[in-house]
Amino acid sequence: MNRKTPLLLMAFSVIGIISCQRAVKYQQNNRLFDKGSRVTNNNFIGVSWLNTLVEADTSNHIQVGSVTFEPGARTNWHYHPGGQILLIIDGKGLYQERGKPVEIIKKGDVRKCPPNIHHWHGATLTDTLVQVAVTNNINGRVVWLEPVSEDDYKMPVKGVE
Repeated sequence: MNRKTPLLLMAFSVIGIISCQRAVKYQQNNRLFDKGSRVTNNNFIGVSWLNTLVEADTSNHIQVGSVTFEPGARTNWHYHPGGQILLIIDGKGLYQERGKPVEIIKKGDVRKCPPNIHHWHGATLTDTLVQVAVTNNINGRVVWLEPVSEDDYKMPVKGVE
Protein backbone atom coordinates (compact mmCIF):
# COMPACT_ATOMS: atom_id res chain seq x y z
CA MET A 1 0.00 0.00 0.00
CA ASN A 2 1.31 3.40 -0.94
CA ARG A 3 2.19 5.69 1.99
CA LYS A 4 0.01 8.44 0.53
CA THR A 5 -3.12 6.26 0.43
CA PRO A 6 -3.99 6.58 4.16
CA LEU A 7 -3.48 10.35 3.97
CA LEU A 8 -5.70 10.61 0.90
CA LEU A 9 -8.38 8.49 2.59
CA MET A 10 -8.26 10.68 5.68
CA ALA A 11 -8.41 13.86 3.57
CA PHE A 12 -11.43 12.62 1.63
CA SER A 13 -13.11 11.53 4.87
CA VAL A 14 -12.64 14.98 6.39
CA ILE A 15 -13.98 16.63 3.22
CA GLY A 16 -16.99 14.30 3.31
CA ILE A 17 -17.72 15.06 6.97
CA ILE A 18 -17.43 18.82 6.42
CA SER A 19 -19.74 18.76 3.40
CA CYS A 20 -22.32 16.68 5.32
CA GLN A 21 -22.22 19.17 8.20
CA ARG A 22 -22.68 22.05 5.76
CA ALA A 23 -25.67 20.29 4.16
CA VAL A 24 -27.32 19.85 7.58
CA LYS A 25 -26.57 23.47 8.50
CA TYR A 26 -28.01 24.59 5.13
CA GLN A 27 -31.21 22.62 5.79
CA GLN A 28 -31.56 24.15 9.26
CA ASN A 29 -30.88 27.67 8.01
CA ASN A 30 -32.98 27.28 4.87
CA ARG A 31 -36.30 27.21 6.74
CA LEU A 32 -38.72 29.89 5.68
CA PHE A 33 -39.79 30.42 9.32
CA ASP A 34 -38.50 29.22 12.71
CA LYS A 35 -40.20 26.09 14.05
CA GLY A 36 -41.63 28.01 16.98
CA SER A 37 -42.78 26.30 20.18
CA ARG A 38 -43.71 22.69 20.68
CA VAL A 39 -47.48 22.15 20.71
CA THR A 40 -48.46 20.73 24.11
CA ASN A 41 -52.25 20.65 23.92
CA ASN A 42 -54.54 17.65 23.32
CA ASN A 43 -55.65 18.88 19.88
CA PHE A 44 -52.58 17.39 18.20
CA ILE A 45 -51.29 13.81 18.15
CA GLY A 46 -47.52 13.34 18.06
CA VAL A 47 -44.80 15.99 18.01
CA SER A 48 -45.62 19.26 16.28
CA TRP A 49 -44.41 22.85 16.47
CA LEU A 50 -46.26 26.17 16.03
CA ASN A 51 -44.87 29.56 15.11
CA THR A 52 -47.68 32.13 15.21
CA LEU A 53 -46.81 34.63 12.49
CA VAL A 54 -49.91 36.87 12.66
CA GLU A 55 -52.44 37.02 15.51
CA ALA A 56 -56.02 37.81 14.59
CA ASP A 57 -57.41 40.97 16.17
CA THR A 58 -60.45 43.25 15.88
CA SER A 59 -59.17 45.02 12.76
CA ASN A 60 -57.85 41.91 10.97
CA HIS A 61 -59.57 38.59 11.56
CA ILE A 62 -56.89 36.54 9.81
CA GLN A 63 -54.51 34.37 11.82
CA VAL A 64 -51.37 32.95 10.19
CA GLY A 65 -49.15 30.25 11.63
CA SER A 66 -46.36 27.98 10.47
CA VAL A 67 -46.86 24.44 11.75
CA THR A 68 -44.23 21.70 11.59
CA PHE A 69 -45.48 18.13 12.01
CA GLU A 70 -42.87 15.46 12.71
CA PRO A 71 -43.51 12.01 11.17
CA GLY A 72 -46.78 10.55 12.49
CA ALA A 73 -48.02 13.86 13.96
CA ARG A 74 -51.42 15.26 13.03
CA THR A 75 -54.28 17.44 14.21
CA ASN A 76 -57.51 16.17 15.71
CA TRP A 77 -60.62 16.47 13.59
CA HIS A 78 -61.66 20.13 13.60
CA TYR A 79 -63.34 22.85 11.57
CA HIS A 80 -63.06 26.58 11.03
CA PRO A 81 -66.25 28.69 10.93
CA GLY A 82 -64.50 31.12 8.53
CA GLY A 83 -62.49 28.54 6.57
CA GLN A 84 -58.76 27.99 6.29
CA ILE A 85 -56.08 27.85 3.60
CA LEU A 86 -53.08 25.53 3.96
CA LEU A 87 -49.87 26.39 2.09
CA ILE A 88 -47.54 23.39 2.11
CA ILE A 89 -44.01 24.77 2.19
CA ASP A 90 -42.01 21.60 2.86
CA GLY A 91 -42.30 17.85 3.19
CA LYS A 92 -45.21 15.53 2.65
CA GLY A 93 -48.39 14.97 4.62
CA LEU A 94 -52.01 13.93 4.66
CA TYR A 95 -55.28 15.86 4.47
CA GLN A 96 -58.80 14.50 4.87
CA GLU A 97 -62.29 15.95 4.95
CA ARG A 98 -64.82 13.82 6.83
CA GLY A 99 -66.43 11.23 4.56
CA LYS A 100 -63.82 11.67 1.82
CA PRO A 101 -60.59 9.76 1.04
CA VAL A 102 -57.28 10.76 2.60
CA GLU A 103 -55.18 12.87 0.21
CA ILE A 104 -51.41 13.35 -0.05
CA ILE A 105 -50.26 16.96 0.35
CA LYS A 106 -46.71 18.00 -0.51
CA LYS A 107 -44.44 21.01 -0.92
CA GLY A 108 -46.07 23.54 -3.24
CA ASP A 109 -49.65 22.34 -2.67
CA VAL A 110 -52.44 24.64 -1.52
CA ARG A 111 -55.61 23.33 0.18
CA LYS A 112 -58.71 25.42 0.79
CA CYS A 113 -60.64 24.13 3.79
CA PRO A 114 -64.21 25.42 3.36
CA PRO A 115 -66.01 26.90 6.38
CA ASN A 116 -67.47 24.38 8.83
CA ILE A 117 -66.05 21.31 7.02
CA HIS A 118 -64.65 18.75 9.46
CA HIS A 119 -61.08 17.88 8.48
CA TRP A 120 -57.63 16.97 9.77
CA HIS A 121 -54.08 17.28 8.43
CA GLY A 122 -50.57 16.26 9.40
CA ALA A 123 -47.41 14.42 8.44
CA THR A 124 -47.16 10.95 6.94
CA LEU A 125 -45.68 8.16 9.06
CA THR A 126 -42.27 8.70 7.43
CA ASP A 127 -42.11 12.38 6.44
CA THR A 128 -42.11 15.76 8.15
CA LEU A 129 -44.69 18.30 6.97
CA VAL A 130 -44.34 22.09 7.19
CA GLN A 131 -47.41 24.18 6.42
CA VAL A 132 -48.50 27.78 6.71
CA ALA A 133 -52.11 27.90 7.90
CA VAL A 134 -54.10 31.02 7.03
CA THR A 135 -57.30 31.06 9.09
CA ASN A 136 -60.22 33.47 8.87
CA ASN A 137 -61.60 33.95 12.40
CA ILE A 138 -64.34 36.45 11.50
CA ASN A 139 -67.06 33.86 12.28
CA GLY A 140 -65.24 32.37 15.27
CA ARG A 141 -62.13 30.41 16.12
CA VAL A 142 -61.33 26.79 15.31
CA VAL A 143 -63.63 24.17 16.85
CA TRP A 144 -61.69 21.10 17.98
CA LEU A 145 -63.26 17.66 17.80
CA GLU A 146 -62.14 14.09 18.54
CA PRO A 147 -58.69 12.65 17.76
CA VAL A 148 -58.15 11.01 14.36
CA SER A 149 -58.34 7.25 14.86
CA GLU A 150 -55.44 5.04 13.82
CA ASP A 151 -57.78 3.46 11.23
CA ASP A 152 -58.56 6.85 9.68
CA TYR A 153 -54.89 7.88 9.78
CA LYS A 154 -53.75 4.67 8.08
CA MET A 155 -56.62 4.65 5.56
CA PRO A 156 -55.63 4.08 1.90
CA VAL A 157 -54.59 7.36 0.30
CA LYS A 158 -56.49 8.71 -2.72
CA GLY A 159 -54.55 8.05 -5.92
CA VAL A 160 -51.95 5.80 -4.27
CA GLU A 161 -52.06 2.04 -4.76
